[in-house]
Amino acid sequence: MIAIVKVAGQQFKVEKDQTLYVPHVEGNAGDKLNLEVLLVDANGKLSIGTNHGVAVQAEILDQVKGDTVIAYKQKRRKGFHKKKGHRTTYTKIKVVSIA
Repeated sequence: MIAIVKVAGQQFKVEKDQTLYVPHVEGNAGDKLNLEVLLVDANGKLSIGTNHGVAVQAEILDQVKGDTVIAYKQKRRKGFHKKKGHRTTYTKIKVVSIA
């Protein structure tokens, strides 16, 4: 069974026991999440929309940071340059059940 869920404004295709990184969601390791289901594929039968009675449960495994992204600005011949960086936070989740 495959489902398309919406997490923090992004859509993900998930299966049972799949681990994935999603944009930061509040919570600690071990907390349970109920994900918003947009589409379900159950052995070739498609069910589209949010009123089909399927719930996707996920568990938060960890809160992690991504790679450093560098933003560099420079104006030629002026001696001006600025270098900044940031690391985006992600939440590692595991899909526990699709029922």
